[in-house]
Amino acid sequence: MGKLEKFKKLGLSNNILQALMKKGFEEPTPIQEKIIPIALNKKKDLVGQAQTGTGKTAAFAIPIIENIERHSKKVQVLILTPTRELAIQVSEEINSIKGNKRLIVDPIYGGQSIELQLKRLKKGVDIVVGTPGRILDHINRRSLKLDEISYLVLDEADEMLNMGFIEDVEKIISVTNPDRMTFLFSATMPREIVDIARRHMKEYELIKIDTENITVELTDQIYFEVASKDKFEALCRIIDIENEFYGLVFCRTKVDVDNVATHLKDRGYDGEALHGDLSQHQREKISTKFRDKKINILVATDVAARGIDIENLTHVINYSIPQDPNSYVHRIGRTGRAGREGTAITFITPEEYRKLMHIKRVVKTDIRREKLPQIEDILNVRKARVLMEIENIMKSGLSRDYLNIASELLNGSKPVEVIAALLKQTYRNTLDTSMYNEIRDVYPHIEGKTRLFIAKGKKDDMNKRKLVGFIKDKAGIDSRKIQGVEVFDKYSFITVPFKQAEQILDCFKSESKVKKSIVEVANKKQKYIY
Repeated sequence: MGKLEKFKKLGLSNNILQALMKKGFEEPTPIQEKIIPIALNKKKDLVGQAQTGTGKTAAFAIPIIENIERHSKKVQVLILTPTRELAIQVSEEINSIKGNKRLIVDPIYGGQSIELQLKRLKKGVDIVVGTPGRILDHINRRSLKLDEISYLVLDEADEMLNMGFIEDVEKIISVTNPDRMTFLFSATMPREIVDIARRHMKEYELIKIDTENITVELTDQIYFEVASKDKFEALCRIIDIENEFYGLVFCRTKVDVDNVATHLKDRGYDGEALHGDLSQHQREKISTKFRDKKINILVATDVAARGIDIENLTHVINYSIPQDPNSYVHRIGRTGRAGREGTAITFITPEEYRKLMHIKRVVKTDIRREKLPQIEDILNVRKARVLMEIENIMKSGLSRDYLNIASELLNGSKPVEVIAALLKQTYRNTLDTSMYNEIRDVYPHIEGKTRLFIAKGKKDDMNKRKLVGFIKDKAGIDSRKIQGVEVFDKYSFITVPFKQAEQILDCFKSESKVKKSIVEVANKKQKYIY
């Protein structure tokens, strides 16, 4: 258990430590290190100001799991989230770290069969993770009782405020056990969120995780949208199209690092894995090989890569999107040193687009979208390299032995066929593209369209026509570009081309100097029902 020493020092059980090891965790994030010990002791309510992706789910979930036992008759924990997607993510995270504790975790959200939810609640659920509207619906139906809960968690409270859910949240809080512990998490702390904390929480401690203000000037920053299953294929294409690739590939867990490094070796690349399960001697040996350029690809976790100080990397690849803006800066800061421009590439699934835009805003940097190299592009690059290589050999001079063999080969044979045979023999692997698999463009952003969420709806006197006019007037967008308009009670959706989406987002962001913008990128799978 030595690899999880810092987690162990927080006072966690072997059950949780084993689960964390299985997930590939190495050491706690800053918010986990601060919150877990306080929450374990059940002394104070907590307000955590932290961005998405800082590990806050595990920060509140681990102490909760440690402090409760299975109870078939009553709900013990309620976690409120602004969206169905987040409810599902939080549920999955809790299930993955609960270990052998027989706790029942159930996501409850709009758009899912309410009959199915009623059935599961009747059987008995320990931890309910849900969106405000659907939770309130169950309260009104008397299918969900919260008067005996031990914990209430408000996750991404500012998002719930922006989406118009605060009234529902207040109603839900009013029917919960007054002796509960309350954890509130929010990336920003607008007045309304502070008021909720003051009204509904007992003496609480504020835990704030600051993002370092670091800029990266000499790094060209790019992102590619790819499905999770296509990430490895995308990585190979990027490596192969470069004349020189000498880079770090960052993965989130040790398991991912091992998988990527193993597949790279299987394809014949000079790469190694670096993570916390290796001995100090092994890590030093691999780091030295990388520094001496005996290998040109190092696949690593953030923790393992901290001790590596190399100034001439050509690339940093975020195979997994960084946990937070600070991690992003520290990763990509490894390129663009010693006066050289480096390239930082981030792979995202469409569901992670919002997270990337958050990083972009906080770091105040430009991360542009590009299309992945096509198989034909790679073949053309390789052909050009072969031609250059042959020309350089000819310029350097050829011995009489080689010229004599060439004369014999050409005797009675067609020159083109002789050269083709030599190319086949010498460059068989270089010019063979059969190893590449197709990557399908199956996502909205790849197709050039973006779905936007707008925190205005029927309650703001909006209908489809008025909403289109509102966006057109504010952002100067051609109304013909605005499609897929849906107007609900408290919010709406539109679909626009990527270029116009960026224009709309920038316009509303510049208008909202204090409060959060009312327009955001909507997740593809996300439906803000309730």
